[in-house]
Amino acid sequence: MENLTNLIYQSIKNLVSREITKEVKTLVSRNIRPSLRVVILMIIATGIAYPLLLVLVGDITLPFQSTGSLVALDGKVVGSKLIAQEFKSDKLFHVRPAANSTSTVDPDITPEDAYSQIPRITMATGLPQSTLKTAIQYNVEKNKVSNVLVFAPPYVNVLEVNLELISGYPDVYQEFVNTNNTNGVR
Repeated sequence: MENLTNLIYQSIKNLVSREITKEVKTLVSRNIRPSLRVVILMIIATGIAYPLLLVLVGDITLPFQSTGSLVALDGKVVGSKLIAQEFKSDKLFHVRPAANSTSTVDPDITPEDAYSQIPRITMATGLPQSTLKTAIQYNVEKNKVSNVLVFAPPYVNVLEVNLELISGYPDVYQEFVNTNNTNGVR
């Protein structure tokens, strides 16, 4: 009798196990596989295809900006228009101190900050203050035009102004022309 009970128990267990296995297989094939396909498709679409498409569109439509807005002097890249560089020479304009900036990589200063540096630069270079004011005003106007914004606040891009001075007055800024000076632009 005991053997018969064990046999019945084993048979029921096997039958239930087979039914559960069939149900699990059905559940997997109907619900989980399509879900996994959708997840994999979305990873490919949003994680690979979409970013590559944006890079391609950026390279075609905005090549200067998509490569980092790099600025060159005499054919050599000296910095980015978008990221501040630290200038140590008294002959050059300096970015604002980190304590006065919301970001330590802000490449721009206000015209007032630029004007306040004119006496130091005049003392170091011998350039007239009017020349430095004109360089600042030119940069502010150039930035207004490039922004195409009527209400854009005036700003001075420090790297651009310094490069304009170096290009315009190579005798004064001789140590920055065709050198690898780390205290200035290069």
